[in-house]
Amino acid sequence: MSLYKLMVIGAFIVIASLGSNCYAQDKESIALRENVTLKEAHIGSTEIDIRLLDSYGEVPTNIRQFYLEAREEFSAHDASFTSDAIIDAARNNGVMMMGGPMLGDLKDGGVSIWLRPASTNTLTIKVLKPDGDEMKQITIKPAVAGKEQRVKLNGLSSASEYKYVILSDNKTIAEGAFSTAPSVDEKSQVRLTFGSCFHKIGLHNPNLINAILNRQPNAMLLLGDIAVDDRENKFSMHRSDYLLRDVSQAWKRLSANVPLYASWDDHDYLNNDLSGIPESFTANDIDELRKIWYQNWNNPHNDNEGIYFNTRIGQVEIIMLDTRSCRELERKGLYGSYLGKDQLKWLKKTLKKSTAPFKIISSGTMWSDDISNGKDSWGIWDKPAREEIFSLIEREKIPGVLLISGDRHGARGFTIPRPSGYKLYEFEAATLGGVPGPNAMAKDQVNQIFGYHGKGLRAFGEFTFSAEGPEPQVTFRLINEFGDILGEHVISYTQLTPR
Repeated sequence: MSLYKLMVIGAFIVIASLGSNCYAQDKESIALRENVTLKEAHIGSTEIDIRLLDSYGEVPTNIRQFYLEAREEFSAHDASFTSDAIIDAARNNGVMMMGGPMLGDLKDGGVSIWLRPASTNTLTIKVLKPDGDEMKQITIKPAVAGKEQRVKLNGLSSASEYKYVILSDNKTIAEGAFSTAPSVDEKSQVRLTFGSCFHKIGLHNPNLINAILNRQPNAMLLLGDIAVDDRENKFSMHRSDYLLRDVSQAWKRLSANVPLYASWDDHDYLNNDLSGIPESFTANDIDELRKIWYQNWNNPHNDNEGIYFNTRIGQVEIIMLDTRSCRELERKGLYGSYLGKDQLKWLKKTLKKSTAPFKIISSGTMWSDDISNGKDSWGIWDKPAREEIFSLIEREKIPGVLLISGDRHGARGFTIPRPSGYKLYEFEAATLGGVPGPNAMAKDQVNQIFGYHGKGLRAFGEFTFSAEGPEPQVTFRLINEFGDILGEHVISYTQLTPR
């Protein structure tokens, strides 16, 4: 192993050891939340979900009661958010909004706000400057109670801070803040946080959410295993798990103040390691799952069959893949089986067309095979297509590509060397829920930059893209729930440019 590699890994280990004492600062709440294990969260009984809901004691009494009544209906019947019993539960408990606000689809001139009103009462959204001056006012009249709404806030200035309030009958029922994206021509700094594997248990963690908010990211990318746990084709229980997410006070603070982009992995999808159309499931099941996904997230619109999409924030293009529902089970191991031929074609076209200096490509599971021998990932599904993507980047000299991944609990960084001497960089932060996983370090560590085991580590990844200095660069940081920077790695634009 090179001296440089030892220095990088050593830096992460030393900084981590200095930060480890911080885990003792909040022993009481840690003990409380660890009453629910990942195995129990996957089971998701009423009793377990109530323990999750009460894990930090933040939920107001009326909202807690609304969730309990709604969950009972979701469990007993094939209910939706527009069902009379769900609407009645909200009304009887004085709940004005079942979910939201959730920010998403950030632009240089605005943002999208997702919300789920509990009635058809008129809502007013006011956009304010930081000093309180009103910039814009939008009024909406929901046609159906319980149906999700997406409101576009347009006509704002780029790279600017705004607040917003949502009112019903002149009473504030929700509020938040955001910063618009820089324009594509601006070389302003862009900061993006990312991670995977909340697994329900992390969604209620105020320490982690506050640490993310304190970093003031432009947006956050969530790579799967987020809110739904192993509900298979029990669609009503998918909705129940999304409601459990939406009544979490910590989650509300995150979604109301940071634009979110999401993709799914196996546990959001059907169950552990399932993909495509497994035996005993149907194409209609997959269509319904995608429909429920779209109803409960605020991603940019796309016309694809899967849930993949691309968007741009300033100097960064975000490409989020669907590495679950488009797989072709009967062709496992063959070219195109992992993404499906349509998504693979779309990805290659999107990469070639992109004019953004930096590109982030997400994969729900890992790009490299060094951990778990490529288990349920590219390595056992589609090495030929992965090689085609990497070769395209190298051959076309597509600059600024960064790979992110999840699924394999823990936090790791790898380089992926190419024949020309160019290296791709992969960063994984599957630590939002703090659950155990494979070994932190691979058996062969020659290409590994750093590694952390997932047990007890609640952390997220962060990219800061900067045009300052002699050349652009990106800084990766791994940050724990108390805001401690466990380590960082700086990559110059030259390093991200194929030779």
